[in-house]
Amino acid sequence: MLIKSTTRHVHIFTATVENNELVPSENVLTLDIDPDNEFNWSEESLQKVYRQFDDLVESYNGQELTEYNVRRIGSDLEHFIRGLLQKGEISYNLAGRVLNYSMGLPRVESEATP
Repeated sequence: MLIKSTTRHVHIFTATVENNELVPSENVLTLDIDPDNEFNWSEESLQKVYRQFDDLVESYNGQELTEYNVRRIGSDLEHFIRGLLQKGEISYNLAGRVLNYSMGLPRVESEATP
């Protein structure tokens, strides 16, 4: 049975990807980060999210793979991504098809007035 957690920026499936199709799996989680390309990502920031995902999955090691646990991992990753945005490690993709600033308004540097 396919279990999934889909938030705005994180899609997690209990599946593998074969020929661009999801194949349900009882012991593999597949992660899709920012499917709408709302953010600009560096390779380093993407790797941070993947490492956080691996750490979260490991923290559930030995527990049953339930919809609740998968949703908690997705929610924790959303918070992690918000933190990356707030630290300036990622930024909004202003050329993206959707500009809804779902993680808060972008920071705009203003010129100091003398």
